[in-house]
Amino acid sequence: QVQLVESGGGLVQPGGSLRLSCAASGSIFSALAMGWYRQAPGKERELVASITSGGSTNYADSVKGRFTISRENAKKTVYLQMNSLKFEDTAVYYCNKHRVPFLDWGQGTQVTVSS
Repeated sequence: QVQLVESGGGLVQPGGSLRLSCAASGSIFSALAMGWYRQAPGKERELVASITSGGSTNYADSVKGRFTISRENAKKTVYLQMNSLKFEDTAVYYCNKHRVPFLDWGQGTQVTVSS
């Protein structure tokens, strides 16, 4: 069973940057398409970026051009580089498989964009 641990969140001003990391355990990580999701207070969890096992990426319109997803299979880690952060990017960010069935969700990492 793959376990996921997200890190790298924090408090940042609008226009700032953060890099999130998701460390996975388990031997099948490299074969999995992965995604970064976020959940803002009172809202549904949404997919913001995904990456296939081969490195092809896709982004939600709201983050396109600002966020970059990448992966290092040797380190079993997925990254989310977030630039030009906006107030509306404030949320708890999670990583998981791109599609169901999902793995057990990690604790997430809080990103707060505030002046």
